Amino acid sequence: MSDDTEIFQALSRVSTATITTILLKKGLRNIWMRGVAPLKPGQPRQVGRAFTLRFIPAREDLATPAAWSSPVSTRAAVEAMAPGSIVVVDAMGNTDAGIFGDILCERMARRGVRALITDGAIRDLDGVHASSLPVWARGVSAPPAIAALTFVGWDDPVGCGGVAVFPNDLIVADNDGAVVIPDALLPDVLEQGGDQEDLEAWIVSEVEKGAALPGLYPPSEETLARYQKDRGGRKV
Repeated sequence: MSDDTEIFQALSRVSTATITTILLKKGLRNIWMRGVAPLKPGQPRQVGRAFTLRFIPAREDLATPAAWSSPVSTRAAVEAMAPGSIVVVDAMGNTDAGIFGDILCERMARRGVRALITDGAIRDLDGVHASSLPVWARGVSAPPAIAALTFVGWDDPVGCGGVAVFPNDLIVADNDGAVVIPDALLPDVLEQGGDQEDLEAWIVSEVEKGAALPGLYPPSEETLARYQKDRGGRKV
């Protein structure tokens, strides 16, 4: 946990935009979850390990109010969520029903869940906002999940927004959406992420001063030398 804490702290200052660029250079193009947007503007960046849930299309004999009391239910899944996890829910992009509402989100917040991410919809919007649980979703829908979906389990590999997510994958979510970082490539993100953020912040400051983009972004060798001089000779 201490190692993860250090990782989370380092990634909390690295944007999803930077992460996607670093991983693109490593050959990974499909790590950004499509259609998954912050439910409320200005939510702080969240970093955590994935706790996965999965829905399939509704079948009338299974998607009933009785399912809410089943041992395999969203209620049972909430009680299995680890504190500090980011819940990633595969709803197949279906927005005809809300997979979670205010009561479940409040319970998740009380259990110490960092965030909820889904390619589906949520319901009870005012109550979800009141729960203080950060949510990334595809939309909002009034009907309950059983109107369109059947819940089938948790802690298995899922697809969310067209991206494969495995239990305990590292997830980062901010105002640009949510991404997954494979553990094998985590060292690359940790090594390059902070430096890239620092460099781009400096480039923005140069643009604010009126600098032209050619040779600045992407930076030429001369620009990098000037940047290193400005930051005291430390190399990127």
